[in-house]
Amino acid sequence: MRQTELIFYQEDDGSVPVREWLLDLQRSNRRAFAKCVDKIGLLSEQGHELRRPHADILRDGIYELRARSGNVNYRILYFFHGKNVAVLGHALTKEAKVPTKDIDRAIRRKQVFEKDPAGHSYSEDETNG
Repeated sequence: MRQTELIFYQEDDGSVPVREWLLDLQRSNRRAFAKCVDKIGLLSEQGHELRRPHADILRDGIYELRARSGNVNYRILYFFHGKNVAVLGHALTKEAKVPTKDIDRAIRRKQVFEKDPAGHSYSEDETNG
C-alpha cells in the first residue's frame, strides 16, 4: 500500500494549529503526545483505509483521528486532498464527541485549503522550525 502524505494546515498568519497543539502536548504530557504521534503514523500508513477505533468520519469530508491517554480522548481533525494526501487541520482534547463548532472550523479550513493548497501547507523550510 502506498503511504499517505501528511500535510499540516497553515493559516494565513503562518500559524500551524495541529503542529502547535502537538508541541504544547509534548511539553505537558509526553505519553499523550506519543500516542497522538503513533496515530498520525497509522494515518500515514493506512490513509483512507484507517477505521475505528483509530479514526472515524464526522461529516462533510472531515475525519477524526482518535487517541486516548488515561481517561482523556485526544482528537485530530483531518480531511483528504486528492488520493493520498491527508491534511491535519485541527486538534482538541475532549471527553465525549467533537463539538459542532470545531467541525465547522475544520470545514472552513478545508475550503480555504482547497482554494490554495500551496499557500496553506506548512513547510519546515519556510520557518525557523
